[in-house]
Amino acid sequence: MAKRLNTMQVLRTERIGRHFVRVYLGGDGFDDFTPVRGRDDVTADWDTDMYVKIAFMPDGSELPAELDPAALRGGSGEPGTPVLRTYTVRRYDPAARELAIDFVVHGDEGLAGPWAARAQPGETVRFLGPGSGYRPRADAPWHLFACDEAGLPAVAAALEALPTDAKGQAFIEVAGPEDELELTVPEGVAVSWIHRGGDAGEVGDDVAGDNSPLIEAVRSAPWWDGEPQVFIHGEAQAVMHNLRGYIRKTRGVGAGNASISGYWRRGRTEEGFRQWKADLRKAEESATA
Repeated sequence: MAKRLNTMQVLRTERIGRHFVRVYLGGDGFDDFTPVRGRDDVTADWDTDMYVKIAFMPDGSELPAELDPAALRGGSGEPGTPVLRTYTVRRYDPAARELAIDFVVHGDEGLAGPWAARAQPGETVRFLGPGSGYRPRADAPWHLFACDEAGLPAVAAALEALPTDAKGQAFIEVAGPEDELELTVPEGVAVSWIHRGGDAGEVGDDVAGDNSPLIEAVRSAPWWDGEPQVFIHGEAQAVMHNLRGYIRKTRGVGAGNASISGYWRRGRTEEGFRQWKADLRKAEESATA
């Protein structure tokens, strides 16, 4: 994660779905934002999964005037100290000098979502980044995308960046039809919306984790000729313990063509999720040692 601390202001907000709020950031700090740019062999001028880590105070108070970027990394979440919440840049627009970031909002649940729902123009936002790790390749035989609400901004940005002749499949799990967002998609890419029937953190285990309907949707999808470029991001149990093995082992997709990661985990804060991921990496390293 990049250590650079950026400061921008809220320009406006937009309710784009029942559970989605888009916040536009800009102001003088926009010129200090350095996007992670793509290469000649990719379809976008910058990485479509560019993410930033926004600083919040757990009690909703204003951030301290002075923030040490190094101290923010891996924050503990203890009262009185800033915490970070990770969000994908849905759109970087240098002409309009603004960033668009989509937030999932479930009432008063969490920290960042409620803030986005009530954010007002002129509010100051401070964040670390951007970081990234994925860009859609123009020469991929086909593309496979899968996500839930947390991964939807990155998938939407990637779909928008694909060339007009791209071929692919995208599976997007959301609560219901009211969260199906308008997407810009090439004609050769089929988008399937999957409804779990409720908020991701509140539905029963019969439609979450190992039983996420996203898993079956991806596993039952037709597998076309050629090795696809894969982007699968969402709830960690569904993605890391189910879909990653299917893509990497069953289908044999190489690491260079597989961007697969958990963005969050049911029942855990971002601080707890970071610890869970660290423990998982240690376990995997021990198993292969």
